[in-house]
Amino acid sequence: MQNAAVPELAHTHARPVHWLATATAMAAVVALAGFLTPDPAKASPTPGRQDTPLTTAAAPDAGTVTFPLDCGNLGTVVEKKATGDLDGDGVPETVAVVHCNAGGGTPPSGVYVLTRPAVPGAPPRVVATLVDPKDKQTVTDFAVRDHAVAATLLGYSSDDVPRYEPDVRQEVKWRWRGGKFVRSTGTAAMGI
Repeated sequence: MQNAAVPELAHTHARPVHWLATATAMAAVVALAGFLTPDPAKASPTPGRQDTPLTTAAAPDAGTVTFPLDCGNLGTVVEKKATGDLDGDGVPETVAVVHCNAGGGTPPSGVYVLTRPAVPGAPPRVVATLVDPKDKQTVTDFAVRDHAVAATLLGYSSDDVPRYEPDVRQEVKWRWRGGKFVRSTGTAAMGI
């Protein structure tokens, strides 16, 4: 039995047109919020809060560096590069995978960390060698994420293994700790 004191009102029953109007209004609010969000490069930190300083410094250009590789007159090739703030100072570093321009085969890789020049106008500086080409390894997968460098290294168990068929594979990661890059391997390296 229906209560006669409370009449049935038309606006108490949701109809498709009501849902459409609500969805349209919500979409407009979300779009407007996107336009009103401050630009992160111009946002100022909250007073009294200690945040990492914002920087507009460009990452070092690997194309302007003379790498410590002995390639004779062949020259070097920057095969891969990635940037990120590895030491937490708010300024990006560049990590470059470099090898001699052998023209064929699989020359060993070197992995180098570059930072800004000591003198304005000078080329970036090589501040660390993560993989030395003398170790005769090739870098395949490579990334800079979460203040760390991760790579897959292919190498050889002995000099008898053909150079075109590496038989050793390592997942490695380097993280800046205590003023130097610390390397981890295996499952510890997979956690990046």
